[in-house]
Amino acid sequence: MARVLVMIPSGEVYDHDCVRWYNYQDVQKSINHYHNIGDAFVFDSSLKLMNYDKLGVLPIADPKMEDIDRLREEYDYVFLRGSNYIHSDMDWRNTIDVLKRLKLPVLGFGIGAQAPVKGKIELSEQTKTVLRMMADSTTSIGVRGAYTAQVLWDLGITNVRIVGCPTAFRQNNPDMRIKLPSLDSVKNVGITLRREVSPAYAQDIKRYLTFHRDLVKHLADRFDDMTLMAQGEPEEKKLVFGSNAQREEAMQALKNNDWVKNWYLDDTMERLYREKLFYSDVVSDYEDLVRTKDCVLGYRLHGNLMALSNGVPSIYFTYDSRTVEFAETYQIPSYDVFSEKEFVLEDYWNQDLFDKFNRAWFQTYREMAQFLTENNIDHKMVDVMKADTQPQRKVA
Repeated sequence: MARVLVMIPSGEVYDHDCVRWYNYQDVQKSINHYHNIGDAFVFDSSLKLMNYDKLGVLPIADPKMEDIDRLREEYDYVFLRGSNYIHSDMDWRNTIDVLKRLKLPVLGFGIGAQAPVKGKIELSEQTKTVLRMMADSTTSIGVRGAYTAQVLWDLGITNVRIVGCPTAFRQNNPDMRIKLPSLDSVKNVGITLRREVSPAYAQDIKRYLTFHRDLVKHLADRFDDMTLMAQGEPEEKKLVFGSNAQREEAMQALKNNDWVKNWYLDDTMERLYREKLFYSDVVSDYEDLVRTKDCVLGYRLHGNLMALSNGVPSIYFTYDSRTVEFAETYQIPSYDVFSEKEFVLEDYWNQDLFDKFNRAWFQTYREMAQFLTENNIDHKMVDVMKADTQPQRKVA
């Protein structure tokens, strides 16, 4: 099996291929810090698809070049955990110098581009160089969707394969399908929250937050049991894990934020935040939670995908190029937050729509497996084109 380096990990690894946030047992160490636990979903899911017997971290923030020489001898390849790296503000730090010294293949494992609300995406020369170095080192780069693929083509990088995100395939079951129950039988619902948002990517913050608020309140009225699933904002973490003083401090901070005060937090939302909020620094806790749900829907790309990967229906609420690209790759039923159309859950609770997802998910599973195989990555995915459907065993 392979010896693997990860570039830009997101959490600590335990039990070989499971991920949790650093110092997860002492949440006070990170309670004031925002980290998106969705990034840890991707890291965890990537590990679950690969075969390896050694895993290390490639340092790029403050590397010692003599250590890079040692890593070259001790490891077979590097993978870049899938995330939103291709945008105007990305700082790769010492990546170029490190990769030049390392001289190992660097696998882009479901990476994505983020389009601004206005104008064309502008990338630094540093970003362009890193992407070209990755493309030159492997047979293909795995990207999350057609928009990212086009951004790379515009840079002259054509060895691109659309693979979506490893989180979709974390169960490694090519026969996974979403089968909708009767909507009348749905009682237990999860809502993935994203309160913090940038006007650089979401075109109308007032609409974004007021729709978010009204959606939560509507679903709380409609369903017997509901969980609000946060993914890392400090105030939400304090409301879940904090002391009494920290919880009150967090609620006051929300009330002091003009956007939140005017467009998001009212008396009902405050009550729901106090009673229904969930957060964890352990990826498996989210998976355990979504498995208890009849449906998960909302704003979080990876929170929703965690549900779908476990066969739980999910509906996306799209608000930027990233969420739109994801919904398009997998043909996930989705609602444009900035549309003037009213959201009616019954319009999306349609097996024909989810059958489109089932087909796209299966096709993308096949693409992901082919991507790993053609890059000589030792992996666990099934070659669905072969009759025996046995896991691939490729040695890196």
